[in-house]
Amino acid sequence: MRVLLVEDDEPVAESLRRGLIRYGFEVDWVTTGAAALAHSAPYDVVLLDLGLPDTDGLDVCKALRARGDVPIIVISARSDETDRVVGLELGADDYVSKPFGVREVIARIRAVMRRAQPRAAAEAAGPDAYGTRLTIDRKAARVRLDGEEIPLAPKEYDLLSFLTEEPGALMSREQIMEAVWDANWFGPTKTLDVHVAALRRKLAGAITIEAVRGVGFRLEIVTSADGSSPS
Repeated sequence: MRVLLVEDDEPVAESLRRGLIRYGFEVDWVTTGAAALAHSAPYDVVLLDLGLPDTDGLDVCKALRARGDVPIIVISARSDETDRVVGLELGADDYVSKPFGVREVIARIRAVMRRAQPRAAAEAAGPDAYGTRLTIDRKAARVRLDGEEIPLAPKEYDLLSFLTEEPGALMSREQIMEAVWDANWFGPTKTLDVHVAALRRKLAGAITIEAVRGVGFRLEIVTSADGSSPS
């Protein structure tokens, strides 16, 4: 996933850029509103600082939104509620106040991208197939096993949708909790284990979810006739 980062504060930008790259994002970094509007390379989401040296970030937000539906997340030291409201009214999809953690920003990126999917590729592509038995219709938020719809609780669906974004990838508990629950979740992570157990039970034979002690979970798609996952 490619991110356009519009931020003139070099230490903040470098820290955020390094963090995003560690999580597998590609980052194009510009320092002015003019550079953001002139940027011609494709990108999937914009991280936009409001305090730019050449123009108000709100004007950049408005101009970018007029060009299309690419998700925009405003990042700003401004804590005034008016700026939040105006930013959202001008087309921003989310608003993060400084100081923030890289993990919070990543969780918000993933959240806005999931919300954006029905507007874009998910509408045209239809349900996603995982192996021969499992399909996920992200537009309708429906899961089918062997053609029969499987009732999932909202967070069970969100967890499955997140883990199937990158089958085979090891996801830490922190990544999962931030992406599926909330960046500011302070409850017990035991709830994650409960939801994993529910998915294992409901989708047995189509997926496996491996617990990696002290780290997190890895979802694999079952592809073989004997119900095993690829090695």
